[in-house]
Amino acid sequence: MALIAGCRTPFAKAGTVYRDLTAVDLARACVRELVERSEADPAWIDTVVMGQVIPSIAAPNLAREVVLGTGLPVSIPAHTVNRACASAGEAIAEVVDEIRDGHAAVGIAGGAESLSDIPILHSRRMAKALVEASKARTLGGKLKAFSKLRPKDLAPQTPAIAEPSTGLTMGQSAEKMAKENGISREEQDWIAYLSHRNAAAGVDDGRLTAEMCTVLLPPRYETAVSVDNLIRRDTTPEALAALPPVFDKKYGTVTAGNASPLTDGAAAVLLMSESRAKEEGLAPLAFVRSWAVAAVDPGGQLLMGPGIAIPKALDRAGLELADMDLIEMHEAFAAQVASNIQALESPQWAKEKLGRSEPVGKVDRDKLNVMGGSIAVGHPFGATGARIATTLANELKRRKGRYGLLSICAQGGMGFAMVLER
Repeated sequence: MALIAGCRTPFAKAGTVYRDLTAVDLARACVRELVERSEADPAWIDTVVMGQVIPSIAAPNLAREVVLGTGLPVSIPAHTVNRACASAGEAIAEVVDEIRDGHAAVGIAGGAESLSDIPILHSRRMAKALVEASKARTLGGKLKAFSKLRPKDLAPQTPAIAEPSTGLTMGQSAEKMAKENGISREEQDWIAYLSHRNAAAGVDDGRLTAEMCTVLLPPRYETAVSVDNLIRRDTTPEALAALPPVFDKKYGTVTAGNASPLTDGAAAVLLMSESRAKEEGLAPLAFVRSWAVAAVDPGGQLLMGPGIAIPKALDRAGLELADMDLIEMHEAFAAQVASNIQALESPQWAKEKLGRSEPVGKVDRDKLNVMGGSIAVGHPFGATGARIATTLANELKRRKGRYGLLSICAQGGMGFAMVLER
């Protein structure tokens, strides 16, 4: 299937410039700009699929709200998916499958996240009291519903970025992987440094900013956000080495500097059958050649899913890792990137996890995340897959490359991979 165009909002640290916007606001801004830039007729669009990991209680179907708020025909069916950090990748795959099966010819896929606008929950006892009070017909009945509450029941609860099955946060899991795989602090900080350096270069020469739309901020809509606010262009390996570990303060190596930050943002791509693209006179950026998902035990090494999804996607494409001209690997944590690279190059991983006699292959670091990654530009959970696909397709075109690989680790021990071809 043809990837015609991609667009994203600038990404921003949660709680900063987008603090008064929702994921719906960000997704609408992104999709509206995508349709306009691609010069696609809204009437062409058959389906919209969006990813979101922490949905709003008030608007749980992000994709449908995008359709209803961007001038697209209201007759377009739309649904929202959640494959954790790979949600936008899943959205792209679902639209690709719809087109391949003949159920659609044109679709939009992407995702959004606002970690500035997460739902704040009550305790179960508080929730039960509120329900009982709403049903009570007298003041006495309403007061009785709250009589058994204790001060601790009034404390709000925010969603935890942790594994329900293990109780470990993502950072704790990354720390565990770094220790078990022997990933040094120096390697993690170097990956982080390159992420910021490459992203800053992409902004300075316009490659990254060309992928972004401008977002106007309420309430007066006079202030515009036009660039990511997370890139630290002045960072150095020495500055990163000076940061304290976060999850294991005595022996740890995972820091705020070599991990992706909590981020707000949205991204989307326009997908089309090859025949429809030719009919409309549109030149695709790239084609989706294959994709794959995989999963590992969350109680083991949580973020190693890409080490299994990548060879599956390559096999489905009939290609080798060495055939890839560019590789985009989501940087949830530098330790996770280094661990998955280690796995792809490991004979032991190949034998024990993949049933192969030879390793998947060596990752050429000069082809990896050449425009920076999630450590530098940020990671809105539901949007990252579309951001990576857009950057990979654009950079393949600029470099006249043929094949590109992207991978994403995700909560629950899942991994996602996709191969693009020009």
